[in-house]
Amino acid sequence: MDRAGTTGPGEAAAVGAAADRGFWPGLLRAAHAEPTVAVTVLTTVLAAAWGRGPGGTVLVGLAVLSGQLSVGWSNDVIDRRRDLAAGRRDKPLVTGAVPHRTAAVAAGCALLLCVPLSLAVGLSAGLAHLGGVAAGWAYNLGVKRTVLSWLPYALGFALLPALVTLGLPGHPRPPLWLLGAGALLGVGAHAANVLPDIDDDLAAGVRGLPQRLGGRGARALAAGALLAASALLVLGPAGPPGPSGWAGLAVTGALGVAVVLPLGARPGSRLPFLATLGLAGVDVALLLLRGGAPG
Repeated sequence: MDRAGTTGPGEAAAVGAAADRGFWPGLLRAAHAEPTVAVTVLTTVLAAAWGRGPGGTVLVGLAVLSGQLSVGWSNDVIDRRRDLAAGRRDKPLVTGAVPHRTAAVAAGCALLLCVPLSLAVGLSAGLAHLGGVAAGWAYNLGVKRTVLSWLPYALGFALLPALVTLGLPGHPRPPLWLLGAGALLGVGAHAANVLPDIDDDLAAGVRGLPQRLGGRGARALAAGALLAASALLVLGPAGPPGPSGWAGLAVTGALGVAVVLPLGARPGSRLPFLATLGLAGVDVALLLLRGGAPG
């Protein structure tokens, strides 16, 4: 809970000065910088590789960035009381580095920017992206506590390639194998992301699918979903995978093993999630090696 009024003026001033010095780094951390940057960069790379052109690529990047920022900031805003109760000193809203109201305003502004930026990519593409962002907000607002906690991640990741392809001339729909790979990647990312916090989540009454499965089950879910996503990206497109495809599948297999290693079971371990980000990068590389934009 809030601790206002428990310190003297001098101590409060010192705490405030320390918080001010950490404001901008804290605001970045509160946006969940690693996944925000990874998702934005990977989607922007796809847009450039699939022929969006400089202007279109920048629009895609800005739309994804604003959406990811809104979801990241809203997550920490909504979870602040739970994070305070759990003593999460890694959270800037808990330490006071970022005021709660500031993060809430930032989340709202990012969401407001996301709407016109997404629609500027194209109506159908923009609506697809906004659907994914809405899924992220739904997760933060309560779906994370249910057995359907995987669904917003699956929708959000599946709709990212749709943002790119539906904005191309002719508005081609992404093929089913690409949507399936995105959905599986999202499920794997969800399971890997909650691994370090399963015990705290259960204590706070957060019982999403990975929490119900427990640490071992969540690691198995993460690895299985991520490897299945990679297999779809290698085997889904027309034509033989070739040496690069099989090599990429081997690399993703190794990263998938990193997700389920006992080392990743340690409380607070970032290994599963960092391995997931690396695997997502390999998946995008596999997709680009298979040719141009799917349609």
